[in-house]
Amino acid sequence: MTFIRLIAVFLLLAIAQAMAQDAPLDQQLPPRAAPTRHVQVGQLPTMDTTPAFDPGQATARYLAKVNGAARARSDAYFEGGYWLKLVDLLYALAVAAALLWSQASLRIQEWAEARTHSRSGQVMLYAAFYVPIVTVATLPLTLYEGFFREHAYGLSNQSFLQWLGDFGIDFAVNFVAALIFLPLLYAAIRRAGEAWWIWGAGLAIAFNIVAAVIWPVFVAPLYNHYSPLPDSPLKAQILSLARANDVPASNVWLVDASRQSNRVSANVSGFLGTARISLNDNLLKQGTSDEVLSALGHEMGHYVMGHVTRDILMFGLVIILGFAFTNWGYLLMLEFFGGQWQVRKVSEVAGLPLLVAMASIFMFLATPLTNSITRTAEQQADIFGLDAVRKPDAFATTILKLSTYRKLEPGKWEEMIFYDHPSGRTRIETAMRWKKEHIADPDIRDTAKLP
Repeated sequence: MTFIRLIAVFLLLAIAQAMAQDAPLDQQLPPRAAPTRHVQVGQLPTMDTTPAFDPGQATARYLAKVNGAARARSDAYFEGGYWLKLVDLLYALAVAAALLWSQASLRIQEWAEARTHSRSGQVMLYAAFYVPIVTVATLPLTLYEGFFREHAYGLSNQSFLQWLGDFGIDFAVNFVAALIFLPLLYAAIRRAGEAWWIWGAGLAIAFNIVAAVIWPVFVAPLYNHYSPLPDSPLKAQILSLARANDVPASNVWLVDASRQSNRVSANVSGFLGTARISLNDNLLKQGTSDEVLSALGHEMGHYVMGHVTRDILMFGLVIILGFAFTNWGYLLMLEFFGGQWQVRKVSEVAGLPLLVAMASIFMFLATPLTNSITRTAEQQADIFGLDAVRKPDAFATTILKLSTYRKLEPGKWEEMIFYDHPSGRTRIETAMRWKKEHIADPDIRDTAKLP
């Protein structure tokens, strides 16, 4: 019976299926949706594996490495320089006043006029007396600042005779420059009349360009010995860094700066085809390979970003303002004292001390401006070096090595007015911020716990 019932069920199902297939479409039942269930969707937690790094704390730890007597000595040395700027100005004004009020300047002019009828020759003869007189008159201050004060703070390695040799080179360079520049300046004054200051500024800018070109090749070697850095992995890295950043240098020059002081430094100097990479031997002795690379990365930044051209343009504007100020001040002073000095025109070379005095006042007043121009370029070079070398901690320790003669933590306005480089605090902060933004990079993440 069970078997018969199964057969009957299958027959009934077959008949029902046949009837469904034969039925019209409008009589077929529509499809029914399958039952669904609400699915709960949740966000999985993000796993941040980036090392924690606080740039502020890292900066503070680096700055704390220089403390006590070393920090006090560095601060005192740098802060003393603020007052020396004022002393230098007052001393220069006193020397100019002595030459004018004693009419010594007038007598030198008259002596030169009696020797030649050439106006340019007269200026050269005047300069030949003026430069030595001013050099001797300012020697006590120069001796204090350049020799005794440097030794008092442990910053000089020179004996007095060695210092005197460098002083003699300074004098010779300035003497030759004066014999060339001053006749040209006074020729421009005579020909341009009231617009002399514009032509004088242009002449000074041209001299700046010439100095940038010839300094690394002809002038710097007068003070120090330059020799090729011996072949080494470090030299290969330096030249590789130069090639990577399109710095046209085929050699690295080692400078015996230790004959003068223990200060660390490096330089990429030159202009219009005279580029030269110079490595201070103090940095080579005192620094690690990474510190040397970080310093040279900064210096290459100056070259790559065209800071020589930038400085020529920016300081060119300052020079133009300076000559305008000098002209205004010169004419104003002649109205009050020209009769007593026996100087009545700008074209009289006897008035050179007054020109120098007015220029000195302007440069003193323009100190915040000129420092800002230089400091901005230095900050840009810092960032370039960090990007190129990628060693923020080595850069920070290099900056600490500069603390022997640079105050690390000035006030805000102090830095803006007196610093021609960013302060040590600012530069280390820059390096640590850079490190924070690159802390996930494979070559940086392993240094997260430094310093």
